[in-house]
This record gives sequence, C-alpha cells and structure tokens, in this order.
Amino acid sequence: MSAVRSINLNYKILLLLALCICNAESEEPSGQSCNTDTNIGSGSQISANIYRLLAELVSKATSNGFIATSYGKNQDQVFGLGQCTGDVSRTDCSSCIQDAAKQIHQRCPNQANARIWYDHCFLQLGTLMDQIRAQAVETKNEGLGKGETKLSSFVTLYALVQCTRDLSQIDYCAQCLVIAVGNFEKFCEDWIGCRVLYSSCYARYELYPFFFPLDSTSNHTMADTVMAIVYS
Repeated sequence: MSAVRSINLNYKILLLLALCICNAESEEPSGQSCNTDTNIGSGSQISANIYRLLAELVSKATSNGFIATSYGKNQDQVFGLGQCTGDVSRTDCSSCIQDAAKQIHQRCPNQANARIWYDHCFLQLGTLMDQIRAQAVETKNEGLGKGETKLSSFVTLYALVQCTRDLSQIDYCAQCLVIAVGNFEKFCEDWIGCRVLYSSCYARYELYPFFFPLDSTSNHTMADTVMAIVYS
C-alpha cells in the first residue's frame, strides 16, 4: 500500500506540474457527468493511473487538438480522450484541456468514468467501451472501433462497435453509439454477452473473441448472448 501511495503522490505532483494551475482560476465548464457506479479508492492503483493519464492528456492533446490513450493494465486500466474544437488555437486548446483536467478531478474525484465539457474542448475518462467509441468516430477508422481488456487472470472482455458509412457526419455516429451502448443496461441485464443493433450502428460485447483475427482455440458459443434489434 505504501508503494501505491508513493506512486499516487508522484503522479499528483506530475499532474500539477503539467497543468501549471496551482493558483490559477479555471473557467466554469458547460457540463459534467460523474458516474457514481465507478467509485474508486483515493489510494488505489487505478487512482494513480488516472493522475498519470490526465497528465498525458494535457501534455499531448494540443499537438493536433485530439488524443485518445490509456494507462495501466488489466482491471486498473483507464482510458482517456481529450479534444478541442477545430476553431481554437493551440494555446487556447492547451488552456482549455488544462482546465478540463483540473476540474474533472475536482468534480469527480473518486470516479473512473467521468466527462466534462467546455465551450472549446471536452475531456473524458472511462472504460473499454468509451475507448472503442472514440476509435469509431475517427475518420480513418470508417466507423469501426474494437478492443479487449482483461477483467481478471482468466476472463477477458471483447467489444466492438460499428457505424454505417452512409452517416453524413461523425457526430451522428457518436450519437448512435452513445444510445446503443447506453441500452446495454436495459437489454442485456445479467447476460455475459450482448448485441444492440440500430439501423445506423451496432454495439457488441462478449467474454470470448468474436472479431477478426479470431482466436482458433476459443470454443465459446452464443448460448449466453442476447440480441436486441431496435428500429429507429
């Protein structure tokens, strides 16, 4: 525990140095969302990982106005995304991301899943599904996001999202995926695998590999998977 506290303290110092906001006042955010179902201990390893991730988001987001990255391993892994609007300078982008990183920590201090919005940028911390949704809205990925994360030494979660390529704007893809993933709780309940299908996007997760390249050693079936088709 002392080692974790030491790491946590080091990353707090690193984050403060990166932000350079010891005495600065921050602009008020336009909105925020703290998922209270993802409470974590202040001295835990994932808490230390969040400090390190925030420092990385601050230092790298301004190079092109966007960054999606992760820090940590297995159940302590946390994903982050920072983005500025396309009309702001690098200096203004940097200032906005700094404020967002400071405020998301202050306003959602014990949550591993949180979002904060400003007029010229937004920042989020989250899970595997957040990471692959961020992948899907990058133009180069053509609406596809996929990934995996270890839940324990023996269990791995696999997830994939896909938007149809006829969506005229990336925002429509992002909106569709937010709704689809948000409906996991409604349609999937206690199922260990689930698919939610809309006319313009779908989202799926399983406890076995199902996207290419497939693992030839897997012998899982869809017996424990539920499918929800939503017409919209």
